[in-house]
Amino acid sequence: MSDKILERIAEALERVSPPPTPAPDFSAADAFVWHPNPDRLAPVQRVNRVDVDLLVGVDRARDTLIANTVQFAKGLSANNALLWGARGMGKSSLVKAVHGAVHATYPDLKIVEVQREDLPSIGRCLNILRGAQERFILFCDDLSFGHDDAHYKSLKAVLDGGIEGRPDNLVLYATSNRRHLMPRDMIENERSSAISPSEAVEEKVSLSDRFGLWLGFHPCDQDQYLAMIRGYCDHHNVRIDDTTLRAEAIEWQATRGSRSGRVAWQYFTDLAGRRGVTLE
Repeated sequence: MSDKILERIAEALERVSPPPTPAPDFSAADAFVWHPNPDRLAPVQRVNRVDVDLLVGVDRARDTLIANTVQFAKGLSANNALLWGARGMGKSSLVKAVHGAVHATYPDLKIVEVQREDLPSIGRCLNILRGAQERFILFCDDLSFGHDDAHYKSLKAVLDGGIEGRPDNLVLYATSNRRHLMPRDMIENERSSAISPSEAVEEKVSLSDRFGLWLGFHPCDQDQYLAMIRGYCDHHNVRIDDTTLRAEAIEWQATRGSRSGRVAWQYFTDLAGRRGVTLE
């Protein structure tokens, strides 16, 4: 075979298999978002987060996640973490707040957000992060899997790492409303209808077991709800007396039909706007 033909074959192979995506300048930002097709880590110049001290009613989860994150930032062993439980109780807010708090002391700690639908490409993301000097929290928000959803298999590349192992400079923090990452009725349906019931659900249910930390979030009571709002008011210098705040906040939660950290923030946002305070 002539050299010219070999050269043409090599060029064709390069077009089919493009060169690996180069790593970005990780010093350009503290946070990045993974985008496939084309593969890239887009820097986030300003992360949407609150101060960790403003998160009320999640003390145990906060302290546990901070301790785990500090260990990781120091280069010590640390666990992947699954934050699960009630909607609107600050699971994703805690991840971002903890990163911000620990990053202030350990600036090489970065956070990379990946969307659930982009999990099939996660192996290529890991290849970029693996060789970096920085340390990374891989963050997947609102993680759950439905029937015949094979995306969970891609997640094992992060949790188990396959033959290469998980990169030493990476941990995964995920949030979910479901403890086992799949609906309870689906678990029961598969157990009752499958030929091998235990095998039908074992692979998906055991996925959550691969997280070393399980941090549960539960609905807040009224005192915690009001304390959240008062904390926001004090932090942003929004003046309101306790009697008025209590009456308005309780009415607000009644109109929403629920009480959570998210509802507390929504009421506070409305209050700050009415008081002419700009939130930064």
